[in-house]
Amino acid sequence: MNLQPLADRVIVEVLEQEEATGSGIVLPDTAREKPQRGRVLAVGPGARDEHGKHIELDVAAGDEVVFAKYGGTEIKLGTDDVLVLRESDVLAKVAAQTSKKRKRELAGATAH
Repeated sequence: MNLQPLADRVIVEVLEQEEATGSGIVLPDTAREKPQRGRVLAVGPGARDEHGKHIELDVAAGDEVVFAKYGGTEIKLGTDDVLVLRESDVLAKVAAQTSKKRKRELAGATAH
């Protein structure tokens, strides 16, 4: 089944979290938190402004995103589970790190 999201909605493939803690303890399904990261599979044309023109979305197919923990609607597509979210439920895009030296940029500030 092919889905095309409408308005300002996006379809996201949920990326599973690691199954173990940093110290190597394996977590059972009941102890895991709901995932908040995913890969955008499709985007809608955008909401309309007061003149009827579509407002382009800030995310595109292929982007990795962080979304609200309990946002969206889960849908089963064959054997895959996907999430249909409004663009407002997408909190951030995950940027690829280009430098081996880890820098943390937040609100215009850089921390080392």
